[in-house]
Amino acid sequence: MMDDFLFRAVLGGVLLAIVCGPFGAFIVWRRMAFFGDMLAHTALLGVALGLLIGVDVRIGMIATCLAAALILAYGQRQSRIGNDTVLGMLAHSTLALGMVALAFVQGVAVDLMAYLFGDILAVNVADIWLLTVGGTFALSILAWMWRPLLALTVSPEIAAAESIPVERLRLIFMLLMALVIGMAIKIVGVLLITALLIVPAASARFFARTPEQMAIGAALFGAASVMAGISLSWHVDSPAGPSIVISAAGLFLISFELAKTGIEAIRLGRVTVVLEFSSAFMSLPGAALCAIAGVLQTIATVNRP
Repeated sequence: MMDDFLFRAVLGGVLLAIVCGPFGAFIVWRRMAFFGDMLAHTALLGVALGLLIGVDVRIGMIATCLAAALILAYGQRQSRIGNDTVLGMLAHSTLALGMVALAFVQGVAVDLMAYLFGDILAVNVADIWLLTVGGTFALSILAWMWRPLLALTVSPEIAAAESIPVERLRLIFMLLMALVIGMAIKIVGVLLITALLIVPAASARFFARTPEQMAIGAALFGAASVMAGISLSWHVDSPAGPSIVISAAGLFLISFELAKTGIEAIRLGRVTVVLEFSSAFMSLPGAALCAIAGVLQTIATVNRP
């Protein structure tokens, strides 16, 4: 029987992966990885402000992420300032402000590592409800503007010519991203949220033929990464947040190797799944992954009471 805290951790992580999947696909398509980093760094300022004024830190994180998205949207309209310049200034200035503000928090024990790297094993029922309600809202809005946003991603000029409100769509997408990242900080932390958004989407890209397939595949890869990461953390006593990202990176390497082997198999006329898998895992990356898995299994066996 699974412990309650472990069940909540798995449920919260899977819910977050389902929400992050479609958004991660758009981040990969639009090359907005630095935007996710900026919002994640801004969330630390929200933690500090929430503790200073005595409100829930989750509200503080979401509020500061939304404010940063609005500031970025305004900065992008200023032709004198480059987009990457605005992102860099916001990311590092808000992170520095958050660290300074945390130093002035009195009478409250602040676990900075939990906010930087996440504490998924401490997820409670309120966090589950926040992910459920907020995630449903974000995915509903994203589904409503799916086609126009795809057109905007392919070509902003063509989208504008088709009377699609380009600036409004960009602003709504950035606000939705701010909401998702604000909810996700407690799961994987400030420094790792971008990896949970990008890596599963990059893994799904090898096998997807349509945007919808990539969005669903990113959610599935993210859910698998969460379950593998929590299992790794449980057996070898490693930090849960980094373990999830390591699992996502391992799935990406396997996906990359299988996709490359599949292309070679098609060229050589080999279409059987057995040959593809055997060729993939006989290569050096596959052998390295198998060796790592064997070491982790050995450690888990030794540490098992």
